[in-house]
Amino acid sequence: MAPDTDSPTNNDLSLQWSGRLSLTRRILAVNILVLALLAGGFFYLDSYRARIVDAQLEQSERELTLLAISLDRTPLGNWNSLIAAFARQTDDRVRLYDHDGKLIADSFSMNAPRYKLRDPDSEPWERHVARWLDKVIDRIVWAHLPPDYVEPIIDKSTSWPELIAAQRTGQVKSIFRYAPDRTPMISAAISMGQNKPQLLATENARDITRIVRAERFRLGVVLAIAILISVLLSLFLARTIVRPLRRLARAAVRVRLGRAREVTVPRLPSRRDEIGLLARALSDMSHALRQRIDATEAFAADVTHELKNPIASLRSALEALGRVEAPNLRSQLMEIANDDVRRLDRLVTDIAEASRVDAQLSRAKFDRVDIGLTIERLILAREARGIPRGVRLAFARPRRGVAVMMGDEQRLLRVIENLVDNAISFSPPGGLVQIVATRVDDDVLISVEDEGPGVPETERETIFRRFHSVRPNEEEFGKHSGLGLAIARSIVEGHHGAINIGDRDDRLNGARFVVRLPAGTLLADDEAIT
Repeated sequence: MAPDTDSPTNNDLSLQWSGRLSLTRRILAVNILVLALLAGGFFYLDSYRARIVDAQLEQSERELTLLAISLDRTPLGNWNSLIAAFARQTDDRVRLYDHDGKLIADSFSMNAPRYKLRDPDSEPWERHVARWLDKVIDRIVWAHLPPDYVEPIIDKSTSWPELIAAQRTGQVKSIFRYAPDRTPMISAAISMGQNKPQLLATENARDITRIVRAERFRLGVVLAIAILISVLLSLFLARTIVRPLRRLARAAVRVRLGRAREVTVPRLPSRRDEIGLLARALSDMSHALRQRIDATEAFAADVTHELKNPIASLRSALEALGRVEAPNLRSQLMEIANDDVRRLDRLVTDIAEASRVDAQLSRAKFDRVDIGLTIERLILAREARGIPRGVRLAFARPRRGVAVMMGDEQRLLRVIENLVDNAISFSPPGGLVQIVATRVDDDVLISVEDEGPGVPETERETIFRRFHSVRPNEEEFGKHSGLGLAIARSIVEGHHGAINIGDRDDRLNGARFVVRLPAGTLLADDEAIT
């Protein structure tokens, strides 16, 4: 068949390294990559915790500054009650140091302690798991790890770096540390002036850990659900994409190996997507390939059968030629051998032509053909060579540019030549062979009529088979190979046309071959002049 479009000889669409992975793994990789972006929310949680801590540090600095101002304006005897009230409201531990650094007041000794540092070793296993997860996530997101909070053995102002910094700068200073159980410790220090007391407020901000863990748990649940859905969707896509492709690949391998006479390629009729189209295309291709193989095998068997007869006749004639001495018999045997050689030559020529038709048409580039001019040149050449038995040829020449098509002119000429030769061979002496070429709608019709005996309806399909020949009784045996009409049909079908045979329209004796081919574009009016 002639190609509809030109396709490149090599079109490599491989994806470099990813092309080595199966589709299932690539689908999973793409979905997991999207989930990895969602997992980036853990980085956001780290910055979220940092903002909370910063806000808590600023709040502690403001509160301690207000306490220092209040103490500075309150009589010394009321300081303890003011410190105790402040600690109850803020849940802080407030310590007061004199200008020599000695602890002179502690809110924990005035009220019940507002927090208690927990020993990790005494906590249940759930807490250990939670802290381990905190460490893992902090390591993954490269979180900044604060120093550990340790209560000094001798509690004085020089034991606290924030108090030293506050006394040196005269400004409030705050520090974020980790308690032994990895909960935030917020501390703020302020100096009330030169040679004046110093304040230190510490708070175990467990609510920050609870908030961050709660958000992390929600994000983890969302991420787990998303991973589960993604994996299920990936497996679903793999099942609906990869499995059919594997079935098609296995069927294609079986076709290639040729271990089974008939290989059923799944057509997947329920699918209307690209895989369904691919499955049906492969099924049609394998069916066409099987038909081509069957046709080739049948053709090879027919060729073998057709060659055996003349070869056997030639061998018999040559074997007898060595034993016969009579000149007249030797002359007859030589004539038989010559006839067999000529018959073999015709067979080999026609067989070669028949085997080349499909391959050449598949590579042929179709050109614009005015079939009227082609038939006219054919008739002139045929009449110049002479037509046996006085048979006449009549051609109704169409207007130029009407019977136009796209095709291979030499192959189309071979079709018409085979039909005309067939009509001449069946025509009676002085008979008339009429050739007509015209355009009907979007087709070009070519008809060849003779005045012979016609073709029986039972033979009208079989005469197009290879090596099938119904010849006139008076014609010499072996003069035709029986491939002419088969070659004509192959060429016509290669041009996306059809050929059939019927009775003449005038109901007289004879056969009428009709070739229908797709028409080309009409010429312009100024070109359509005879």
